Amino acid sequence: MDKSEPELPDLPPPEFSRMVDVRAIGPQPKALEANEAEREALAQRFGLISIARLEARIELESDGEAVNAHGTLEADIVQSCAVSGEDLPAQIREDIALRFVPESEEEPAEPDEEIELEEDELDEIPYSGRHFDLGEAVAQSLALAIDPYATGPEAEKARQEAGLLDEESAGPFAALAALKGKNGEGE
Repeated sequence: MDKSEPELPDLPPPEFSRMVDVRAIGPQPKALEANEAEREALAQRFGLISIARLEARIELESDGEAVNAHGTLEADIVQSCAVSGEDLPAQIREDIALRFVPESEEEPAEPDEEIELEEDELDEIPYSGRHFDLGEAVAQSLALAIDPYATGPEAEKARQEAGLLDEESAGPFAALAALKGKNGEGE
């Protein structure tokens, strides 16, 4: 190893790993279901209270060395309300469309180097060798489907108790409305 290259830390194994061999792709969809330990680990990773269910049904289709994946992700989660902190159950149902592609032979970018991606490259997941991790791709799809600003029924009460403005009072036109009121202008 070149001494000028920084040594990368060992990453923990994915919580929901389901390796697929590109040589064994057939017409049957892949059914993935996270067990209790995997759901607990993913909940911790994503900052959720719990994940009661995580399932996906994915159809795989070879396209040369690439593999197209289409299917549906379903999950029942409990997250914290972004305002009140109360437990907020949510059901997620997301369509998944991914493309697994062999890692390119190009040199990896420098850590601070800006990389420009084309639109058709945005949902591509590189893999090396003959295997890719469909479970980790499903887990990442779940993370993207979680609403980080979800609010529950007690959110408005919590805003008022904390002296925060509601969304309407703090919106982009609230300052204009306040100025209009100060100037004594009518409708």
